[in-house]
Amino acid sequence: MKISIIGTGYVGLVSGVCLAAKGHDVTCVDVLQDKVDRINRGEAPIHEAGLDDLLKSLIGQKLRATTAFEDAVINSELSLIAVGTPFDGEHIDLTYIRAVAKQIGTVLKRKAGYHMVVVKSTVVPGTTEEVVLPILEAASGKKAGVDFGVGMNPEFLKEGEAIQDFMEPDRIVLGGIDERSINTLEAVYAAFNETHKIRTSPRTAEMIKYTANSLLATLISFSNEIGNLCSLIKDVDVVEVMRGVHLDKRFAPVMPDGSRIFPSSLTYLAAGCGFGGSCFPKDVKALIQYGKEKGSSMLILDSVINVNREQPYRMIELLRQHHPDLSGLKVAVLGLAFKPGTDDIRESASITVVRELIVRGAVVTAFDPVAQQETEITLGKDVIQYAYTVEDCIREAQAILLMTSWAQFEELPQQLAGLPQQPLLIDGRRMIPKDSVAVYEGIGLTRG
Repeated sequence: MKISIIGTGYVGLVSGVCLAAKGHDVTCVDVLQDKVDRINRGEAPIHEAGLDDLLKSLIGQKLRATTAFEDAVINSELSLIAVGTPFDGEHIDLTYIRAVAKQIGTVLKRKAGYHMVVVKSTVVPGTTEEVVLPILEAASGKKAGVDFGVGMNPEFLKEGEAIQDFMEPDRIVLGGIDERSINTLEAVYAAFNETHKIRTSPRTAEMIKYTANSLLATLISFSNEIGNLCSLIKDVDVVEVMRGVHLDKRFAPVMPDGSRIFPSSLTYLAAGCGFGGSCFPKDVKALIQYGKEKGSSMLILDSVINVNREQPYRMIELLRQHHPDLSGLKVAVLGLAFKPGTDDIRESASITVVRELIVRGAVVTAFDPVAQQETEITLGKDVIQYAYTVEDCIREAQAILLMTSWAQFEELPQQLAGLPQQPLLIDGRRMIPKDSVAVYEGIGLTRG
């Protein structure tokens, strides 16, 4: 199938590359010529495992990028809308969605034949049918369900694992306004023979996405709240508590041979310094507001956001237990991205902590294997110091805050053992064995 994808951000580019890998002819559209040129050179503008190699193998064959919006839509059978939907504090901003819908509609006015329009961006229930569809009809002068199809196909991509998530999905949600729309959308995923597909309405598809992200965020904040309580109870460690919880057969089924299956969902039932990224915070807040507009108070989700907002400051509290005055204190921050495998620092707990350290006068040196450039853009080059190895970052530190669970940080005990003076290590992700370093503090842990 010939597919045009409007927007070459995280979702748009990953979707485009993966659909091309499945045999479709894909054209990615963006307004930024520099970004388009980079993609056409086989250079991914975002950091994502496996994306560079896959992009290079497909560009110029099954995949291309362009700024020519009309040409891309005219010469495709289906258009995916994958533009940003930022949250302004009260509503998701549909500016880009509206603009793209109008552009597509204008092109459809001059295009013969049936065309399918699919919303890939995360939008609240009703957006596809109540916002996108009317704009398409008004701009094209045509009728949805007759002259063109409309659908909603949410993404479930974890940053750092997006290629694998797309190529090996656990479900594909196909929301459409009618059978023809759903059938056309299903044809896009014909190669995914063994994947469970849900055929439903656009509203339900939209709600599935928000519900999925809100549930995962809730698990994280629940675990953090339990961790915060554990830290106040003598000789209790949240890691051990959660290990006991995880062994419930409903979470970790026992196989006939006595072995257990530990689902990846259990990683969300672990205490840490808070969730971030472009999805969880925005989507939970948007669903809270949507619920209020519908007359449903989202009490649990309100608490999820409140717990997460305060969680990064637990790192500062633990630091001040050892160093009440942070002025002039040399602090190493390990990890800037909101999670490993990405350079995304949006809503990162680490950025919150760095800013608080600066306010309190600490001398901050930070290291992240891929996110330092993004941090320099956000914070500035002269606000903190940046190291280019873990060793350089921790060499003169009086305290180390471990904020992102990059695998290379597992070597910290050995690296710290070689230092003449042992700094305090505060483990915000509980990835380092608590007895493996001289001075250790961690989220959800009490020694007293």
